[in-house]
Amino acid sequence: MYNRDIRLRLANTIFATQSLLTASQIAIFTLLGIMAEALSGQKSLAGIPSSVLTLSTAIAAVPIGLMMGRFGRRMGLSLSYGLSIVGAVIGIYAIIEGQFLMLILSSAVIGLGRAGANQSRFAVGELFFEQQRGRWIGIIVFAGTVGAILGPLLVVPGSWIADATGMDRNTGPWIIATILYSLATMIILFLLYPEPAIIARQIDAQENSRKKKKQGEAEETGRSVIELLKLPRVQLAVISMLISQVVMVMLMVMTPIHMHDHGHTEGSIGFVLTAHTTGMFGFSWLTGRLVDRYGRVPMMIAAAITLIASAIIAPLGTSMPFLVIGLFLLGLGWNFGYVAGSSLLADALEGVERTRMQGTNDMLVAGAAALGSFSSGPILATGGYVTIAGIGIVITLLFIWIIRLLSPSELELRAAQ
Repeated sequence: MYNRDIRLRLANTIFATQSLLTASQIAIFTLLGIMAEALSGQKSLAGIPSSVLTLSTAIAAVPIGLMMGRFGRRMGLSLSYGLSIVGAVIGIYAIIEGQFLMLILSSAVIGLGRAGANQSRFAVGELFFEQQRGRWIGIIVFAGTVGAILGPLLVVPGSWIADATGMDRNTGPWIIATILYSLATMIILFLLYPEPAIIARQIDAQENSRKKKKQGEAEETGRSVIELLKLPRVQLAVISMLISQVVMVMLMVMTPIHMHDHGHTEGSIGFVLTAHTTGMFGFSWLTGRLVDRYGRVPMMIAAAITLIASAIIAPLGTSMPFLVIGLFLLGLGWNFGYVAGSSLLADALEGVERTRMQGTNDMLVAGAAALGSFSSGPILATGGYVTIAGIGIVITLLFIWIIRLLSPSELELRAAQ
């Protein structure tokens, strides 16, 4: 059995690379919409690259998850970061040559890389026993805070590098991303050793022994995705992440437009989005501990209550206090549902089932994000910001009903353990 020091080193290695990934992506997002509009010449196309990035993340989640199950986390994460390098380089070329289609291709390839990196939270959670798993998943999600702080700060240094190399200043975020993605790839290749999947199997064996669970031949090959989706705990875990993502994205992506239409400055919009990002990532380290201490299901209920509160407060008025508090709670509610759902999904699976189902889960969540993003624009145009919030409340009330429907089975399983 690998000792705790080795497991901590692997967890810290993945935390560092996740921080580099999120910093790179946020740096790119800072100028992605602006460059899309500039290269396409049409404001209506400004959101296409970011939407393509989200869709490619959804499409690649399952195959990369299956690859991790076959070849291990180290190989899967290395490939993911390697793809991100290629995507960033294509982005530099797109801006230099003024090619909008190449910018879309760049976003698609970066999205392929993100699909694997998103599964880092599961890779770390599996290194620890069930009573500590939520804490460590929360810590990896907290890496998003590091990226949120560093990402915007990297835009200016990127411009300096572009100037020094004689390239377009707007390539700066993509240059920085190329450097950081390369660093993350090297860290994974040389420091993510021993293979986390080997340790995860040892953790499974110990937990199965403690629970006096017999491992048969069916468990060695693992259940199919269809069979896993029939399990109440898997259903609840996936639904928790999916609904949290949909409600968060629908309200979040339309808030800047809503604020702009009511005369808010770019600085005010940026402050509200910073509050939202803080809610999403800033307390993940605490959320994970709460998930382990009070349970997955209670934190899902807390997620639902927080999301409903955010959807009530945000549209109450157009002044900053309502928007700041509402968007902060929106991010926090997402955080509760995402960490609790991820922890429950890791608990419910073992062996090859994990990468198989985790990829499917991330595909569904990314697809939900894309659906929420695409649908929120027409809803805002026809019904306004209040309608979006109202739909979010209805969806979250449905989530509470689902928790009530499925959680008894989940609680019985926990008691049986």
